[in-house]
Amino acid sequence: MKRLLPLLLVLAGCQAAPKPPPNILLIFTDDHASSAISAYGSTFNTTPNIDRIAAEGMLFENCLVTNSICAPSRATILTGKYNHLNGQIINGPAFDGSQQTFPKLLQQAGYTTAMIGKWHLRSAPTGFDHYEVLVGQGPYYNPPIRTATDTTIVEGYTTDILTDMALNWLDEGRDGEKPFMLMYQHKAPHRNWQPGPDHIDDFVDQEFDMPATFYDDYATRSSAAGQAVMRIDDHLNANDLKITPPRNLTEAQMERWMESYGPRNEELRESGLSGDDLDQWKYNRYMRDYLRSVQSVDDNIGRVLDYLDETGLAENTVVVYSSDQGWYLGEHGWYDKRWMYEPSLKTPFIVRWPESVDAGVKNETMVSNVDFAPTFLDIAGAAIPADMQGKSLIPVLEGGTDLTFRDAFYYQYYEYPGAHCVRRHYGVRTDRYKLIYF
Repeated sequence: MKRLLPLLLVLAGCQAAPKPPPNILLIFTDDHASSAISAYGSTFNTTPNIDRIAAEGMLFENCLVTNSICAPSRATILTGKYNHLNGQIINGPAFDGSQQTFPKLLQQAGYTTAMIGKWHLRSAPTGFDHYEVLVGQGPYYNPPIRTATDTTIVEGYTTDILTDMALNWLDEGRDGEKPFMLMYQHKAPHRNWQPGPDHIDDFVDQEFDMPATFYDDYATRSSAAGQAVMRIDDHLNANDLKITPPRNLTEAQMERWMESYGPRNEELRESGLSGDDLDQWKYNRYMRDYLRSVQSVDDNIGRVLDYLDETGLAENTVVVYSSDQGWYLGEHGWYDKRWMYEPSLKTPFIVRWPESVDAGVKNETMVSNVDFAPTFLDIAGAAIPADMQGKSLIPVLEGGTDLTFRDAFYYQYYEYPGAHCVRRHYGVRTDRYKLIYF
């Protein structure tokens, strides 16, 4: 037996160590329409890096938000609860950071956590070992960045800056002995869609066809549709249309901005456009600027994906791409969100998990942003609290489309009176029907 003991010890030492829990990277944007992602069939633009996540993972065709507006959607993702329970029914009031959130539960499960980018919940982030967040909405250029100790203005284009910060935390700031959860969240492509210097001239020669419903008179729709203030032809202002430049640019940034927009704006003034021709001009400028903002996001996502590959982290990191809600690209004449109609109700949702998810799969399951928190906890092997209203998506990530996963989905929008004058409404959607009450 004594002779066998050294051999047994050697064999025991050769046994593989248990695999650590997966890292979780949530890449998040603001107001990204699925129709502006080529993996979702965009006819406008190509997004090779978001497409890369889809090609190596699973793309969900029916991810629905519980309330299509920024802060409430973010609160739902953090808590796994509808807004009447987490308290964030509208934009504006500070999020109650004392309540249970999935980042806090991941910390308890042994994760190191970070929040970098657009927080947009007014209160200080809680549940994070590290945070660097925009103040409020944050500008597209030279943003004030809030940390646990101070607020500092950082010069540059915000999409690039947030990526620099995320990469720095991944490379130097995190506790390498623990699995990580990083919420890497962009401002773009939120209104007013200011392009970065690398993409400010993209799409300049591309003409965009207006949607068939652009001149919708809402005669066959709810009266609420006709009351909304969000038409591209009537309600975009001079800042939205880049007739006036941003106020906070450096001299070099302003020079680049005017080099691009100055001659185009002069051409508009000399053209004397009016009526339908002016509407088409507004639509083209809106689309070009929106898509330019998206292209900068896609470039920077590529930087992060490359880093994961180069450092060997990709194999054990779950990468999720999503947005706080969908967005209108001229359907019914609109920009913005808020409605329970499909363009704003649906949000992109793509998951890459090499260990568990087949590559290049499209999933038709009706899922929701209320499912994100329980899914992240389940991925980490942590218990899902009984009071979370969402469900873990691991069964559909591993098994594919399951049309019985959710029979129906409930939606509620509260912010009225408020911006854009979209009436309060609630409704239920199934895979075939939708009922909305205003």
